Amino acid sequence: MRKRHEFIEESRKQWSSEPAFVASMAAAAVGLGNLWRFPYMVGENGGGAFVVAYLLALIVVVLPIMILEVSAGRLSKGSTVQTYRQVNRFGVVYGWFVVLITVAITSYYLVITGWTLGYAVDAATNNLQVFDDFTAGYNSLWYFFAVTVVGAIILAKDVTAIELLSKILMPVLIVVMIGLVILASRTSGWEQTKDFFFQVDWSRLTDGKLWAFAFGQAFYSLAIGQGYLVTYGSFIPRQTHVPRACLIVAGTETSVALLAGWMIFPFVFSLGMEPTEGSQLAFVTMPRVFEDMAGGYWVGTLFFSLFFMAAFSSSLAGLKVMIAAVAEEFRLSNGKAVSLVTLVMLVLGTASALSFTPLEWNIAGEPVLDVIDRVAGGNVIIFSGVLGAAIFCWFIPPEKIRTVLGTQSRWWEWRMYLVGRYLPLVMLIWIVVTYALNQVGITPA
Repeated sequence: MRKRHEFIEESRKQWSSEPAFVASMAAAAVGLGNLWRFPYMVGENGGGAFVVAYLLALIVVVLPIMILEVSAGRLSKGSTVQTYRQVNRFGVVYGWFVVLITVAITSYYLVITGWTLGYAVDAATNNLQVFDDFTAGYNSLWYFFAVTVVGAIILAKDVTAIELLSKILMPVLIVVMIGLVILASRTSGWEQTKDFFFQVDWSRLTDGKLWAFAFGQAFYSLAIGQGYLVTYGSFIPRQTHVPRACLIVAGTETSVALLAGWMIFPFVFSLGMEPTEGSQLAFVTMPRVFEDMAGGYWVGTLFFSLFFMAAFSSSLAGLKVMIAAVAEEFRLSNGKAVSLVTLVMLVLGTASALSFTPLEWNIAGEPVLDVIDRVAGGNVIIFSGVLGAAIFCWFIPPEKIRTVLGTQSRWWEWRMYLVGRYLPLVMLIWIVVTYALNQVGITPA
């Protein structure tokens, strides 16, 4: 064990400052979960009711767990597996479970990142296509290969490359999105968008499925239970105020998600499209917008280039979780770990990539990519995040976490341990009650 810790210390670098950590973590969180997944989840789940449920889930439950995961990573200064190993013997099994979830998510995440790169290239060459035309050939496969290889090259340089990329990306992305929201406010669909977001059907908040999707999106957006936060937290420099840093990241993530909705839905309604388009919503809507827009060539190129950069930064985060675990558990150099993880991604991601090609790989009539997203990006993430929080809060004394929070206030410590210790019990009671009601013929909403 001593040798392993020595290896970790020798191979581990740190973010240069708290702002650098915030920018890097925000770039990891602000990606496809906000620009791609959030709008289509809002569209499929009733607009304003989903947003209300999402915000409540984020503030009450998800944010304390986020702070807890970052703090645990800072405390252990190791990979996801190493962090949970220090907590409990069972933690090793759970740590690898988290890595496997990240493997599943990143395998299709890289495919969608490839779509954003393809659209950026098409926009730059003035050849934007609707989604069905874009995926008529093997673009999904070739661009998936391209972003995976480029990601491997960048990660061979370790955290400094991620930090530099993130500092440039985030400010530009937000400015462009605000500009597109202003443009969207001048369309005929703006009023319908306001109704869609602000006319909340409160009766839908009694729907258990809506809450499941809302919690799943909140966990997905902030990368809970996926090893991102633990891994990035392990690189935090001293003097970092962890709750403040996490609040900024969560605020940025939520703002970008809402901006994405206000950017896309006015155009959706103006074009007479349905908000329930599904996972291809952004890729179906925005090309048509830029095609009819004055100066659409320049705006489209900039939008899809930034869309790609946001997606790519999140892909790097997922790859980094796997690389850190493989390097530290098998005592490999960073270069060898990068090569091994890249090979695994190329093999696994091909199934999702081929589901949007003429081969149309599917599971039970549904694209492989959509199936993996629904399973790994929903209930599995919720289960992983809740279980991880419980492991931390039941086996790490509060005074230990307190030493790495970077604040004297007990407020966040109290919140973290309240959620981490008792949320699993609440969920268990809910499952038992729901099952019992079903057995007597009563189906809860």
